Amino acid sequence: MVICTAHFLRRLALTCLALLLLGASPVLRADDHGSHELARQALEQGRVLPLRTVLEKVERDYQGQALKVEFEQDDGRFLYKIRLLQSDGRMVKLKVDAVDGKVLEIKRKERGGDKDAHPRR
Repeated sequence: MVICTAHFLRRLALTCLALLLLGASPVLRADDHGSHELARQALEQGRVLPLRTVLEKVERDYQGQALKVEFEQDDGRFLYKIRLLQSDGRMVKLKVDAVDGKVLEIKRKERGGDKDAHPRR
């Protein structure tokens, strides 16, 4: 009975946190002014997808709400790094190619180690 109650309270707390965060919009963080300018120029030149386009696909495919987004250029490749709170309360980190929107990497900590976070697989 104690285990069930503890599990219920944990799930309730996660659900409440999820509901609070669903109203918050994701934060786009550029590490410095140069990164922000690089992101703006890449978007204006049509070299990357708009963030909104990528977020709509990721939030739909991974059933969650983006909480944090970072834009980076890594070895010439433009990336969006997205922290997503899934509808079941789990946190997922995604690395997405900013050019085509393809998810390159998925990380989620679980008791057994990192797991694939896609709910449909």
